[in-house]
Amino acid sequence: MTLKIASIGEAMLELTHQSPRTLTLGFAGDTLNTAVYLSRLAGNLHQIDYVTRVARDWYSDELLAAIQGEGIDTSLIVRTQSGNAGLYLVRTDTAGERTFTYYRSSSVARGLFGPDQGPELDEHLAGYDIIYLSAISLQILTPGARQRLWTLMERVRSAGGSVIFDSNYRSAGWTTPDEARFAIEETLKRTDIALPTYIDEAQLYGDSSPEATAHRIHGLGVPEIVVKDGRDDCVVRLGNEIFHEPALPVQHVVDTTGAGDAFNAGYINARLGGIPPQHAAAAGHRIAAQVIQMPGAIIPHLKNVQMTPQSLGQSPAAGTRRWQH
Repeated sequence: MTLKIASIGEAMLELTHQSPRTLTLGFAGDTLNTAVYLSRLAGNLHQIDYVTRVARDWYSDELLAAIQGEGIDTSLIVRTQSGNAGLYLVRTDTAGERTFTYYRSSSVARGLFGPDQGPELDEHLAGYDIIYLSAISLQILTPGARQRLWTLMERVRSAGGSVIFDSNYRSAGWTTPDEARFAIEETLKRTDIALPTYIDEAQLYGDSSPEATAHRIHGLGVPEIVVKDGRDDCVVRLGNEIFHEPALPVQHVVDTTGAGDAFNAGYINARLGGIPPQHAAAAGHRIAAQVIQMPGAIIPHLKNVQMTPQSLGQSPAAGTRRWQH
């Protein structure tokens, strides 16, 4: 069954340091990274759309061409007459850990779901099977736009669709931590699958462990939760069941940019194939392990990765439009 999947957020220009004074241009953004890897994994099996706003300059033209080149539909991307795309610079240390510098204040994506955008986009997205977004998607929106997005999420779920949310927290993008907590919690209340990262949750909520993060989010009504924890085990919670799935060891980490986004794509793709959460987490680790061995958020290609239930040590299960909670 072909599913309609919409990934919502901000696509940005990515400048990655190759040396102190030499940079390469790429295109990335957390929800875009996930959409790209999901498109590569799913092939033509599902329709994957990216939802954002971009300008009409040369860089935006190149950005759109890059997205289209990944087999992602761009018909829902709004083009504005003025403004520009957001930009960020990446520096990595010898351990592959990255430091970001953002220039996003004038990004046209900040107008997404704003007052100058008619209801046509909302009406179209209300019929989608899956909506995917992140806390960075929420960051760029005004309070009114967030409310409009929450209404859309409710409509999608009422029609039998699902919402997947990565609550990645970047303090620089929020006015106060309280603003971030409110927006994230309101989104989680309308979420079917949460894909948080423990270090972010500990910073924002003071969680003592990934299990504590899963417990807190479960209390907001989210039935399926995967807490990523870098090199350590991820914690999978399905209802009252808790599992640990170890990350794959990687001897030489080059760049951890986009690792969590890649994990999310591997996990979602496996779940779409009817693979249970714990084994889907193993699929997520496989993709993330590839990405951290190359520079940039979006690597040139993924090695052939079998995502069948049998390859992940699980008997086949039929996929459904609603997640198998």
